[in-house]
Amino acid sequence: MAIVRWESMDFARQASAAFFLVTATLLLQCAGMSVLIHWARARLATGIKGLGPVRSAVLMVRFTTLIIVLHILQILLWAGVYRWLCLPSWEACFYFSSASYSTVGYGDVVLPRIWRLLGPVEGITGVLMCGLSVSCLFVIATRIVESEPGSDKGKL
Repeated sequence: MAIVRWESMDFARQASAAFFLVTATLLLQCAGMSVLIHWARARLATGIKGLGPVRSAVLMVRFTTLIIVLHILQILLWAGVYRWLCLPSWEACFYFSSASYSTVGYGDVVLPRIWRLLGPVEGITGVLMCGLSVSCLFVIATRIVESEPGSDKGKL
């Protein structure tokens, strides 16, 4: 009976930490994307027509770089919790977090048993956050293509 209680306490701690991390990750992603969307709207509203291929590419590189920085911040959030709860060094925490977030998951660094469910939760969260980012970049790229002189909005 004592083992069942101990395991349910472990699960409750993992679930609480996972809930906090997923919520904080979503808040960070939504705030970052909100800033990016605001910046994109301002940039697109100031006359994106006639940017040309080089300036359009530079604009997309800027947006993509901001998205990558946003994901690195999210990885650092998870790494900070790993450092606080279960792993001995920042290098191991960042490595494990980035491998989990990106779903690479090498397995050479593992979480202690009582925290092992956080890795898969981070992987699922990372996939969803990357999907949101890609959809945002796709919309921005579509707007750039639509604003090109002579472009047909119905054709790519």
